[in-house]
Amino acid sequence: MEGNSEDDISTVAECQDQKNIHGTPLKESEGDGGGCSNDPLMAALKANQEWLRAKVAINNAMVASMDNPPHHNGFFRTGECEGQKTIKGEQMPLVLIPSRLEEDHTCHEALIVAVKANREWLESKVIANSAVLLRGFNIRDAVEFNAVVEALGWPDIRYVGPAPRTHVHGRVWTANEGPLEQFVYFHHEMVLMKEFPEKVILFCEVPPPEGGETPFVPSFRVAERVMEEFPEMVEELDAKGLRYTLTVLSKNDTKSMRGRGWEDAFGTKDKAEAEKRARALGMDLEWLPDGSVKTILGPRGLTRVFPSRRGRRMWFNTVVGMHGGELSSATTADGGEIPVSFMQRCEEIIEEESIQFRWCRGDILILDNLATLHARRPSLPPRRILVATCK
Repeated sequence: MEGNSEDDISTVAECQDQKNIHGTPLKESEGDGGGCSNDPLMAALKANQEWLRAKVAINNAMVASMDNPPHHNGFFRTGECEGQKTIKGEQMPLVLIPSRLEEDHTCHEALIVAVKANREWLESKVIANSAVLLRGFNIRDAVEFNAVVEALGWPDIRYVGPAPRTHVHGRVWTANEGPLEQFVYFHHEMVLMKEFPEKVILFCEVPPPEGGETPFVPSFRVAERVMEEFPEMVEELDAKGLRYTLTVLSKNDTKSMRGRGWEDAFGTKDKAEAEKRARALGMDLEWLPDGSVKTILGPRGLTRVFPSRRGRRMWFNTVVGMHGGELSSATTADGGEIPVSFMQRCEEIIEEESIQFRWCRGDILILDNLATLHARRPSLPPRRILVATCK
């Protein structure tokens, strides 16, 4: 629950020793001293756990950032989140919170005005830190999230890929709708397409009660570590290139995290038109007797270097996630096998370098898609994360 409402059974009280940090009360819990049952309190805590978690996170961030001057017209302040790491001197993710908790800093209208006024500064932070988490701005739904996306000013790019998704509003779609108990492996969005997003923006409308984190990984760290351990293998795979295949059904399969059918993906039931659209995206199709189709992509590189990313070599591929799958494969471009031991070690490195935090309602996470892989941990329902992809 976000904020107080008519249904809240808790109210904000004061105590003698309470301190006020930027307008937000901090207090310790005390027993009532009267021997009354704790059941109503426990019920209230359970019913409002997400709201309380968000308030604790904001208060902790405020305390931690008191010595940090506000950024750009005094609107943003640097905060902290659980799981945050400092890599090469940069916080990942960089957490930006309201510098004050008054409504003129925490409502979505105020955030939109601030975003428009500070577009270049925000983009520089996304590139420098690889990920920026906007927290505490009370974004409530897809309409308000879409307004923030529009305010950022980055052009839209339509998602192309196997993940089942539904359009929600404007430029906003659901994230992967595959079963929540399945792990969506680390990937750069649309990494195999000729054109891919530079930014992926995620919004938490309904935080999961357990699990469901969206971990991300600085791709340059993966490339650095893999090159340290397997320099010859990296150079060989980059020189040869990679070939990927993925078999998809005709119709959508909501029981799979890669269950988007080819008719939906290519926006047509006509095979000839699908082939034409596939070629424009940089892939070939091989039709199978049961009506499904094998998509073939390659050659693709193992690593890439992008402008304005400090010359860092990025682990820009999806080889671990597609290698040896039931419906997918990853080989060298000439069909050669990639050693399983190499793939297993790469998977370990990616997990070791991962960064994750617990979603709070209203969070907006902006990822530099050229510099970060992201994933989805298994989750208990309900969980609703929305996404916009930008050039």
